[in-house]
Amino acid sequence: MPNTILFDDSKIRIQLLPFTYTRPVAGIRCGIHTLAEKWADRCHTTVSFQTEAYLSTKYPQHTSDDNLYINGALCPDEHLAGIVKGLPYGNALVSPQGEILAVRTHASWNASEGTNGLSVVTYEEPFTMIRNVWDIFGQNGAQIKSDYERIVSVRKSAAITDPFTHCYKPENIFIEEGAVIRAAILNAENGPIYIGKNALIQEGSMIQGPFAIGENGVLAQGTKIRPNTTVGPSSKVGGEVSNCVVFGYSNKGHDGYLGNSVLGEWCNLGANTNNSNLKNDHTNVKLHSYTTNVLADTGLLFCGLMMGDYSKAGISTMFNTGTVVGVSVNVFGAGFQAKHVPSFSWGGAAEGYCEYRFDKAVAVANDTVSRRGIAFGPTEEGIIRAVFENTQTQRS
Repeated sequence: MPNTILFDDSKIRIQLLPFTYTRPVAGIRCGIHTLAEKWADRCHTTVSFQTEAYLSTKYPQHTSDDNLYINGALCPDEHLAGIVKGLPYGNALVSPQGEILAVRTHASWNASEGTNGLSVVTYEEPFTMIRNVWDIFGQNGAQIKSDYERIVSVRKSAAITDPFTHCYKPENIFIEEGAVIRAAILNAENGPIYIGKNALIQEGSMIQGPFAIGENGVLAQGTKIRPNTTVGPSSKVGGEVSNCVVFGYSNKGHDGYLGNSVLGEWCNLGANTNNSNLKNDHTNVKLHSYTTNVLADTGLLFCGLMMGDYSKAGISTMFNTGTVVGVSVNVFGAGFQAKHVPSFSWGGAAEGYCEYRFDKAVAVANDTVSRRGIAFGPTEEGIIRAVFENTQTQRS
């Protein structure tokens, strides 16, 4: 069995900031699982990563004399996974546009080498690639369905025992052991619903599929979930949420609207935080580009908030259509916030912003993680320090 390595495409990695400041591309969650978890499942093996040097301590690369390198932004399907796993030595699988999808070698290989010295095979079938941050929520519904089909093909759902929970099309609902559902409405007529292990769906929650909630996730009382939404493991969500992806360990526990948005890990949205996802003039949403440092046309009518890891918003914070918030930001105050709030910013549109002191940011991140019983050590601090240093010019 080949040694599987998920590599970062340098262009795509930049397009997926701020989420790839703190994880490899394949660490992004889309659907029920992260891209890395999807490939580990398809390849029946553990995976390692070829990523930025400052991330490599936490996400190391392991090589052998049989290495299968897979583009970390690639979402596997049955046909593609079969072609990738069967790729001969010395071959590169590329898209019709020349994107490298996979490489198999006896020796180590780096994405910067391209296809030099390799035999090139073009993959002509359709495939899904997470190239931009808006693809995370844009592809989420389809990826929930894909992940769900793979789960139900080999496993059976636990039963829903609560007599006050009503299900539409229950055959499209999968419940892991330990999940608790109380007086909820689950509508899977238009897409599957996946409830993870030990998840809690509190009273009055209304869910429209496709939807997924990970292990130990919580939907608060009266939560309204619209289609194509994922709540990652150990995240708590309340209010109204539509077509969003919450990676994990994040809280949006109160009323307020979140639509067409992505939250990283360890985020917190205060009560009554809301975002706009549609412009009043119905023109395309523009989003801050880390490639050009100007607003880029997403081509979408609906696009909300992109928030990096460890960031927090105070109560009643308002985010405009197409807002990007970096890593470890503390944003609060009246009025709509800036369309781009750089990493390690402190303040808001009304009060102005200053740099979030690094020692304070680390202390808050440490406390946030440790409260969940998870270690926050030198490796995590080193990643945050690298992000702080790499984003300093954005705050000047």
